[in-house]
Amino acid sequence: MPDIILASNSPRRRQLLAWTGWTFTVSPVEIDEDPHPGEAPDLYVSRLAQAKGRVRAQQAPPGSLVLAADTTVADGMDVLGKPSDPEDAAQMLRRLRGHTHQVYTALSLVTAGSPAGDQSTSERCATNVPMRAYSEAEIAAYVATGDPLDKAGAYAIQHPGFHPVENFRGCFASVMGLPLCHLARAMTRLGFTPPNDIAAVCQANLEYACPVTRAILRGEDAG
Repeated sequence: MPDIILASNSPRRRQLLAWTGWTFTVSPVEIDEDPHPGEAPDLYVSRLAQAKGRVRAQQAPPGSLVLAADTTVADGMDVLGKPSDPEDAAQMLRRLRGHTHQVYTALSLVTAGSPAGDQSTSERCATNVPMRAYSEAEIAAYVATGDPLDKAGAYAIQHPGFHPVENFRGCFASVMGLPLCHLARAMTRLGFTPPNDIAAVCQANLEYACPVTRAILRGEDAG
């Protein structure tokens, strides 16, 4: 197994990747993350993940395996990034309140030093996220914690106090930032088997009985 380099500074991705049993180092990469004019959110997130993977692989020791990922919250064709300030966070939460939006997470695996296009693969998970009809008081209390300010869409699905979603039936880990079953099948294509049962450890840690695990591991377009 080559050395894995996680090209992300996200604490949530570090936490999720650690559950797999693979050891890794963290080496974030900065790129221009502005969407292209008219770019669909799913294509946008895939482009960013692949670009981050390529950039980090160019600077990584030959033979190491770079894992890059990107997550975006989308309401229709609009990409909702991290809020600029507390009022922007509150506005995003009002926009998402009481209806279903999409979260897209893409990941890219690139072997450093390999020929262009060789020993690389990518995945993308699209997840429907139904938000509950939380109150203005709940929005104000959540924004006051500061938690929304570093989150795309101004929320964390796993937040223990806010609990923003209801009747969720998708990949919880993907909304957090790293779809582990998609990672497992991408790694399998490159010939690497995870030390842990990824589906089991993910569900145990999240305390969530995932309804899409089996479909994803069968190679279906589920999320």
